[in-house]
Amino acid sequence: MRPSVQGTAVRLTGASKNKVAAVAKLTQISRAPPRHKVEAMTDQAPTMESEITDIPGKPTSASRTTLSHIMTHNDTNLLGTVHGGVIMKLVDDAAGAVAGRHSGGPAVTASMDEMVFLEPVRVGDLLHVKAQVNWTGRTSMEVGVRILAERWNESTSPTQVGSAYLVFTAVDADGKPRRVPPVMPETDRDRRRYQEAQIRRTHRLARRRAIRELRERRAAEGYED
Repeated sequence: MRPSVQGTAVRLTGASKNKVAAVAKLTQISRAPPRHKVEAMTDQAPTMESEITDIPGKPTSASRTTLSHIMTHNDTNLLGTVHGGVIMKLVDDAAGAVAGRHSGGPAVTASMDEMVFLEPVRVGDLLHVKAQVNWTGRTSMEVGVRILAERWNESTSPTQVGSAYLVFTAVDADGKPRRVPPVMPETDRDRRRYQEAQIRRTHRLARRRAIRELRERRAAEGYED
């Protein structure tokens, strides 16, 4: 007959206590709540030394790209200037090329963090869309874009007409996120952009958490939004 252990005191040795403590710690880790889905897909930063060093880094210049395009009448809006959507597509194309080059494979647009139009773009403008990787996480990258315009038949200095920041996620053949090489800033300007990208990431995550908490609180109070 199998003896009952109910109510029996069990004395643990020092080694056994260490094992029990280790198991308890692993149990707590496994029960930790998952991160928000969007945050996990687009804003994962390296947190362990092994994650930082097991993939060789790439310098910013390795994937920096410029896409140039002459604006024609086919690109205009009702006001006669170039449609903002046309410029946004060029921005996404250039940024996507940079993300693919840096990650060494497919990368998808996860979000456009900011898009600013500083000056109107006209028919006959030669548009230069300059993109580079500003920051990398575990599977995501922020790509910064500067948009410059000059007249196609004039030798004048280009004017900045816009800027944008996009977040890309590298994916494998099954469409699942994959690791990306850490970016290696080379100049003081690259390092400044890296630091600014970290600030934008912090604000993105804080904004998402605040909105999620507000919606959860309203749901708990019975509001149907």
